[in-house]
Amino acid sequence: MRPEIRLWCHHVRSLYLCLFKIHQVLSDMQKTGIEKIGASCSATGGQVRVWAPFATSVSCVLGSQLTIPLQKEEYGYWYAESQDLRQGCLYRINIDGQEYPDPASLSQPEGVHGPSEIIDLSFPWTDRDYQPSRQSDFIIYELHVGTFTEKHDFAGAMERLPHLKDLGITAIEIMPIAQFSGDRNWGYDGVFPFAVHNSYGGAVGLQRFVDACHQLDIAVILDVVYNHLGPEGNYFPEFGPYFTDKYHTPWGQAINYDDRLNHGIRDMVLANVRMWFEDFHIDALRMDAVHAIKDFSPVHILQAIRQQTDEIIAATGKPRYLFVECDLNDRRFLEPLVKNGFAMDAQWLDEFHHALRVAVGEERRGYYEEFDGIGHLAKAYETAYVYDGCYSTHRQKFFGSKADGLPGKQFIVFSQNHDQVGNRMLGERSTVLYKDPIPKLLALAVFVSPFIPLIFMGEEWGTKKPFQYFVSHCSAELVKAVREGRRKEFAEFHTGNEVPDPQNQATFEGSVLDWKEPDSGKHRSYLAYYRALINFRKTNPVFKNIQREEMQASYVHEQSLLMLRIEKEGVRLLVVMNFSDRDQQISVSDMPQWQRIFDTDQGADINGESQFKQFEDTIAAWSGVVFQAGVHAFGVDR
Repeated sequence: MRPEIRLWCHHVRSLYLCLFKIHQVLSDMQKTGIEKIGASCSATGGQVRVWAPFATSVSCVLGSQLTIPLQKEEYGYWYAESQDLRQGCLYRINIDGQEYPDPASLSQPEGVHGPSEIIDLSFPWTDRDYQPSRQSDFIIYELHVGTFTEKHDFAGAMERLPHLKDLGITAIEIMPIAQFSGDRNWGYDGVFPFAVHNSYGGAVGLQRFVDACHQLDIAVILDVVYNHLGPEGNYFPEFGPYFTDKYHTPWGQAINYDDRLNHGIRDMVLANVRMWFEDFHIDALRMDAVHAIKDFSPVHILQAIRQQTDEIIAATGKPRYLFVECDLNDRRFLEPLVKNGFAMDAQWLDEFHHALRVAVGEERRGYYEEFDGIGHLAKAYETAYVYDGCYSTHRQKFFGSKADGLPGKQFIVFSQNHDQVGNRMLGERSTVLYKDPIPKLLALAVFVSPFIPLIFMGEEWGTKKPFQYFVSHCSAELVKAVREGRRKEFAEFHTGNEVPDPQNQATFEGSVLDWKEPDSGKHRSYLAYYRALINFRKTNPVFKNIQREEMQASYVHEQSLLMLRIEKEGVRLLVVMNFSDRDQQISVSDMPQWQRIFDTDQGADINGESQFKQFEDTIAAWSGVVFQAGVHAFGVDR
């Protein structure tokens, strides 16, 4: 290296180090030092801390006879210690004469409008020696606790863990479980972020579930919501300026991350992150729609979460991961702190899904309108972001950034998830929308990518049970607004079908998985296929350790053929996917040396062993094949 280049590199590294140190100083300057909020207890007594910066008096009311006054502290906090704050005590917080549930409550046994409950989060964990899989080895299974089994709780989900272990799952992603109104909800209407929903089994139910997962070497990812709060039972505004009119989101006022007195909500979010990692042994957080978090602070709340998570990792010696849903195609969310990035470990890659769905015939309207199918899918395999600085006709602006240098493990892909199924009017699965064998082709496309694969509950056996949008609000006015909003959202579709009533219990019950299906008929075939596909991904030495730069994608538009070429350590793989309704002929040089090692038709035998076959030049309609050979050239006939 020339001396002037070496000197320049030294200056750049010094600048990055300087920026990183400044970032740490700024972050430390913004901390109040408060790490625990709400009421808690232990063998030595209890404590309660409330943030109410505008209050003149604050007290903790236990039942109807005992009131514990809180003393004012710095930064708008109020605090008290008392032997009367014991396990199981019900309480409310009195703010200047008005009583409310505690927004930082750990338990709401009587729902969102009832009293809060003091509980002890200590638990007899058995996972001391557990370490989660490497992030790149995650096979994620997304589930909704209420509809995963007919028991609608963590205990029912625990009974199905052997199924997920046998399937090959290494990480379970749980949709949000913070207390919401009623007992039926996707979870994104939570209003008590520290309280595990009582109908799911509460805090102890979640702890038992996580401990059981870890005994099977399955990591647990928890979906958390830091961009809004639900509409019913939200008492936050009664305590302080947790929201701001400075920005607005699809849910109304934005969470106050950077306006006056923003330290209240920032302390609460950081305390919430710490609780999930330390008291519940959660392995990763998936943060909902972070593009809706409005924060122009010198240290963005995501950066503060990253820094705190790193401290927890250093203290425990166990990995902890931060995943996000983000539709900005902005690499800053994945860049390290040293580059003033947000340092998230991975993000959901919706554009891969959109391109994949259009490739199999999804109608091009709404956010699908600007995806051309197979061409954009090929691009997504190589560049991750489809819109990476080019012009977006849907947004009517140049959009996105390039993902060059970001590893594949920083992107999570899927052909189905709760959003892409449940946000359809009828909540249809792929097996309802598309004829066989298209759903198997969709799955193959996900699992041969250089990204982290995710499947949605029931997908593995090809269930046709829908996953529809459901709620159980108490307010008649709110129920009416939700119903009208859903009807308005789908008014232009003119399908002739009625929009399912979100409040109707039948909508919820129709979305509950039927666990008799996996052992019957075609469902058994789907399940065998998914087991083989996941095993192939986990055991094939190329796909197990694939890097983005090792994959080349190309396509033949006239034949709707997409090819992925991978060369690694003297082994060459060719994936051919036929996104058309007719058989296609291909030509590969040195044909006798190529072997078909996986396909959507037969996959693997009953023991999960790959069926090696000699090369065949016909790719059936709506199918995919993986070939393996040494280092040879190949081509595709037009």
